[in-house]
Amino acid sequence: MPNTYTQIYIQLVFATKGRENKIINSIRDEIEKYICGIFYNKGQKVLAIYANPDHIHIFFSYKNLQITISDLVKIVKTESTNFINEKKLIPNHFSWQQGYGAFSYAKSQKEQVVNYVLNQEIHHRKKNFREEYIEFLKAFEIEFKDEYLFEFYD
Repeated sequence: MPNTYTQIYIQLVFATKGRENKIINSIRDEIEKYICGIFYNKGQKVLAIYANPDHIHIFFSYKNLQITISDLVKIVKTESTNFINEKKLIPNHFSWQQGYGAFSYAKSQKEQVVNYVLNQEIHHRKKNFREEYIEFLKAFEIEFKDEYLFEFYD
């Protein structure tokens, strides 16, 4: 029986509930490592991750097609929320907003996207999350309505 071979690169973007700045630098690394572990346990490979205070970018190689992207995001959000709350990494309750963005890339764009994700701190000195996210939607020609976007307060 022939095997199935895939090479699909996806960048996920989702936000904290209420777009609150809950992911501070002192806990960012621990959260990123935990989320990478979730991906690994689901047969995926994270190529770059950066947890901003109010949103996260995860660029990964989508290998295990036995799990849908929406199911993977649900698991990542649920398990990381439980981890953050059980370890009391933040003083109050933590959760992610509903929804996410998933954007696909060609292999030739891999290095560029990795650099983009890892340089989020510098990038967001020039552009806020709302501007960034709307640019993604427009660049990928995704129709959207403002009322169905993340909660934006900037």
